Amino acid sequence: MIGRSAHSVPSHTPRSAVVTGAARGIGEAIATELVGRGYRVLVTDLDAAAAQATADRIGAAGGCAYDVTDPAAAHDVAKRAREIAPLGAWVSNAGVGFDGTVTELSEAHARALVEINTMGPIWGCRAALAAFREQAGAGTARGGEIGVTVSLSALGPVPGLSVYAASKAGALSMVSGLASEVRAEGVRVHAICPDGVNTELLRSMKPGGQAQALIRSGMLVTPEQVAQGLVGMFGTSRVYRTIPGWRGAIMRLTALAPGPVLRLEPAMRAIGARRARSLR
Repeated sequence: MIGRSAHSVPSHTPRSAVVTGAARGIGEAIATELVGRGYRVLVTDLDAAAAQATADRIGAAGGCAYDVTDPAAAHDVAKRAREIAPLGAWVSNAGVGFDGTVTELSEAHARALVEINTMGPIWGCRAALAAFREQAGAGTARGGEIGVTVSLSALGPVPGLSVYAASKAGALSMVSGLASEVRAEGVRVHAICPDGVNTELLRSMKPGGQAQALIRSGMLVTPEQVAQGLVGMFGTSRVYRTIPGWRGAIMRLTALAPGPVLRLEPAMRAIGARRARSLR
């Protein structure tokens, strides 16, 4: 189990936190983790009723609808969170995982991958920073935490998930640069890069397809492990981590030498297919 950072708990004055895509799966686990650490959490999702139901179930401060592709809506959500308590954390978790090669994906799915997985965190970070800066200027609170759910696929090529991987790589690059840009303001920015997570997103991929088989060749992690890994970085200078760590090392090796390493892709896909059959 990943240990908790003593610095990840809010100060004596309660602070609010926003989690996007939090009605279920990884987002719900992150929201639950933050509630346990003393944050007054605003659960957001496209489905307002599902967001409120999750908020009620986990003891969060509230739930509301939020479309992460809408820049103005991000500021509205930040304002709503600040009505609960000074904003202390923003987690951009909402994402989609349409699988398919570059030529197989529909135009709508290709655009959604970039608009939700890459631009969504950008709009969320901008809104969170605006709130942190306004609070600092008013003497209410200084700094804060920003978290982004990325993916192991951001670290290297993933056949069958090329556009998805590109959208996550863009988000990770943004996080890495932003962490340096705002360090002096007391804002810490983090990303979690998990291997395949046992959620509806993975199950929605084409059964027996290239992407699902490759993901299953690794180690499926739980939403709770992802939540603990991300929130565990709060209060630290660590920018990102992979879960599990050894898969991160393999992906970085693949990025350095994609030609030789990707020759193993058929074997890895066969391993994943066998694992998927054993789970049926």
